[in-house]
Amino acid sequence: MFANVVDPVGAGFVASLARPGGNVTGFASYEFGFPIKWLELLKQIAPGVTRAAVLRDPTISARIGQFAAIQGAAPSFGVEVMPIDVRDGAELQRAVAEFLRGPNDGLIVLGGPRANAQRNLIAAMIAGHRIPAVYAARYFVTAGGLISYGPDFVDQYRRAAGYVDRILKGEKPANLPVQAPTKHELVINLKTAKLLSLDVPPVLLARADEVIE
Repeated sequence: MFANVVDPVGAGFVASLARPGGNVTGFASYEFGFPIKWLELLKQIAPGVTRAAVLRDPTISARIGQFAAIQGAAPSFGVEVMPIDVRDGAELQRAVAEFLRGPNDGLIVLGGPRANAQRNLIAAMIAGHRIPAVYAARYFVTAGGLISYGPDFVDQYRRAAGYVDRILKGEKPANLPVQAPTKHELVINLKTAKLLSLDVPPVLLARADEVIE
């Protein structure tokens, strides 16, 4: 039973989302539409962005696929994208510094165990460079990041408890489809927006689930 796996099929946990086919099922952490939403949010909060680096963990197959989705949609947003692989903090700082060219740069941070463990460093580094960035989870924004859009992980675990109850009552995991998130969080840090001299569009503020002031 899992509650927060990026790509259950790609990771080999299940045969398919609809028919897991084994002794494991659960809840995926992201939907396929998330990557394009991150790019859309970056352009909404920082319309001048024309180049964006995508911070990803290359050891997670789903992150490769998410970058491909962003890359495929980028031309329609007028943005050129490139990947930056997240390993250790020193390498990450060098890679971001090498990427930067001017005021039209932006970032999308995909998250993952390595990025999550370095979220304070990542948020501080990006804020220090005055770069607008979109993150895949709210805890990057509470650490000082600008804006995030992602699943409500607490809700994921709450729903997973329902599956555990059904399995304990005799249902087979193979018959319980893997489910995608149903609750999403849009979090905006106005302190960081002010630091970056960004005016957050009222439509984003109205949609936000949490605004940090």
